[in-house]
Amino acid sequence: MAAVLFGIAAFASTTRTWLNVQLPATAVQTPDLAVSGSDAATAVTAFAVVAITAALAASIAGPIARWIVSVILLVAGVGVVAASYTVISDPLQGAAGAIGQAIGVSGSTDTVVTLTVMPWLALAAGILIALGGIWMALASRSWTSSRRYAPAPAPADAGTTADGSAPAGPPAGEGATTAPAPGSSAADEGEAPVDDIDSWDRLTRGDDPTTYR
Repeated sequence: MAAVLFGIAAFASTTRTWLNVQLPATAVQTPDLAVSGSDAATAVTAFAVVAITAALAASIAGPIARWIVSVILLVAGVGVVAASYTVISDPLQGAAGAIGQAIGVSGSTDTVVTLTVMPWLALAAGILIALGGIWMALASRSWTSSRRYAPAPAPADAGTTADGSAPAGPPAGEGATTAPAPGSSAADEGEAPVDDIDSWDRLTRGDDPTTYR
């Protein structure tokens, strides 16, 4: 869940303004530019989506798959950090595409580009995503996997008891267990399923076959 939240934070930061651009006075009169993170660092958006998807997959992954998810989270976190740091270290390069579209020239020395807090937020989220991947690799070794329908134990031989001896029959004159009526099954009588066919019949009707285990 932490990795999902950090991925969402990184993705959300790319929808906000990363760079404020003041164009040179000699250029064609255009308003100042506000460059979003999705334009300044497209890779951050992609890595954030990968991190969110991988973190969600961890909830249903097995032991081996968790290691794979951990590696993906680590790579995604490092990718977010690298892309964010590139913009932080060189804001003008991050805004070059938006400046070129506005005035046709992206290399003007008179252009002033200032950073907002959003690139730093994405950088912090990337670090936390990477740490989440490392933590998952270490902690998931003790996680257990559970399934709704666990395999049923093998039934004992009807002709023998637990110690291998033949079961004693009912005394003479007393009622004995009778087989279900033709065309019906134990599942239809409200009893525990006696074989796989009865279990499938119960499951088809929407009943839980594990109730009788």
